[in-house]
Amino acid sequence: MDREQSVSRELEADLVNLAAINRQFGGRKIWRHFVRRWMQPRGHYRVIDFATGGGDGPRCMVDLARRLGATVEITAVDALPATLELARRWSAGYPEIRFRRADILASDSVFEEGYDFAFCSLALHHFSAADAVNILRRLRASARLGALAADLRRGFVCRAGAWLVTATLYRAAMTKHDARMSARRAFSDDEMQGLARAAEWPAFGHRAFAFGRQALWWEAAEAV
Repeated sequence: MDREQSVSRELEADLVNLAAINRQFGGRKIWRHFVRRWMQPRGHYRVIDFATGGGDGPRCMVDLARRLGATVEITAVDALPATLELARRWSAGYPEIRFRRADILASDSVFEEGYDFAFCSLALHHFSAADAVNILRRLRASARLGALAADLRRGFVCRAGAWLVTATLYRAAMTKHDARMSARRAFSDDEMQGLARAAEWPAFGHRAFAFGRQALWWEAAEAV
């Protein structure tokens, strides 16, 4: 799914599967944790979501914000036109989200607009360590109140889970390849924290979550 391609049934099925995996195996739990931690009723927040994929992260955030009584404006960024086309289609009922095409490693003014929160989910493992550091720098620079990088956590649970899930529930070829490759390329706890230090994140937090996932975050004092 990382390569540029046309909209296809294979790509659509892969993004639908990844959204289902997030829903069933811990991705949404991380988003819910931090939206509830950072957003207050009647608050208004500007958010940027890096490497948004099919947009299930922003849609989840909007759903949570609506239930909290907060309002959000989310800029959802991805580099792949076909992926963005599908994300826009699936987000028709979410006027709070606008989609932009941009390379998160390239210079682009969309990253310099002073967002309250910046999110990046399930993307860092698609990049080299050096590029991941640059992404974390940009993520932190984009956020006024908090930045979150949520990803897979390399280890037995992650590898075994990816193999089991794609051998039983989600057997599409693209999903199987992406999930198993991602499990192998994920960063360990120590590596993830090392990326944050290399990116000069101040006083960051790190936590392991269920189903072989982890979260790395920075937050301003007024965010909590």
